[in-house]
Amino acid sequence: MSKSESFFGDIRKHLMTGVSYMIPFVVPGGILIAIGFAIGGIYVYDTPGFGADIFAWGKVAMGLMVPAMAGYIAFSIADRPGIAVGFIAGMLAENQGSGFLGGIVGGLLAGYIVKALKQIKVPDMVKSLMPVLFIPLVGTFIVGLGMTYVLGGPAAWLNNAMLNLLNNMGETGGVLLGLIQGAMLAFDMGGPVNKAAYAFALAAADGNNWAPMAANFIASMSPPAGIALALVLFKDKWTKVEREGVGGCVIGGLAMITEFAIPYAAADPLHVLPATMVGSGVGAALSYVFGLTLTAPHGGLFVIPLANKPFVWLLVFAVSIVVTAGMLFILKPKVTESQEKALSL
Repeated sequence: MSKSESFFGDIRKHLMTGVSYMIPFVVPGGILIAIGFAIGGIYVYDTPGFGADIFAWGKVAMGLMVPAMAGYIAFSIADRPGIAVGFIAGMLAENQGSGFLGGIVGGLLAGYIVKALKQIKVPDMVKSLMPVLFIPLVGTFIVGLGMTYVLGGPAAWLNNAMLNLLNNMGETGGVLLGLIQGAMLAFDMGGPVNKAAYAFALAAADGNNWAPMAANFIASMSPPAGIALALVLFKDKWTKVEREGVGGCVIGGLAMITEFAIPYAAADPLHVLPATMVGSGVGAALSYVFGLTLTAPHGGLFVIPLANKPFVWLLVFAVSIVVTAGMLFILKPKVTESQEKALSL
């Protein structure tokens, strides 16, 4: 095996370790958010009550998802000294809006920085201070510089650039707009590209144009739903731990919680993200073709009766799911024994 293959094999192992610790945050968080919507309605976050409390608990759990992933990516690289710096990198990614892709970058950066710091030779009298003072302090400082001044600027620029692109295309509408909008929503699932696409749909809704929102729903729900179908149909392409998440992906798909797809995308971004982008892009494009609208900002299947053509909307959603699963079948390789072991909790 070449050094390049060994390096990328190690990266894959580190990502899968981070994902294995991320899943326990995603599942309760997503399900609680779905329950909150079911109890409190689509504006649950603005309405005090038990539903809003459940929704808030779910948001807290989901908010810890990226920091946990980054923390344990760093742990996989640098052992226990990497955890704190990795968590901080993940929280910086969460706060700056760079999403789970930013968390991956931060976790890898933190891990390799801490690994390098551990190699520094110091006098015996200060060795005990290395893991509790020097490594976390210096590691956090370097990671902070990188996440804030290197990654943060491009993330903000990307958000504005993508939003401007959609706004310019929104004047003409059509299939191309849907393909781009859908692919953006499925690309980083909470990152700057996804946020730009959702902001475009909200801005259009403010102008009483609900067509982008209908496309937004389909494109946001398709990644977890399509992955769920692929988990059932193509078992040899997923580890045992990944297959156990099928229930969460079903809930995420039905409740419009795209984040249920993040562990799968984070574990294998080069194969999963293109598949979800194609599925969501096709779904959003078909939404425009059939002239669909949906007068709600969120809520998944709970609010589909608000669509102008509910049954057509469901048909387009089904097509998007099948396309996503089909692309995963084409693109995703079978799981090896070593990968199975790496993602075991």
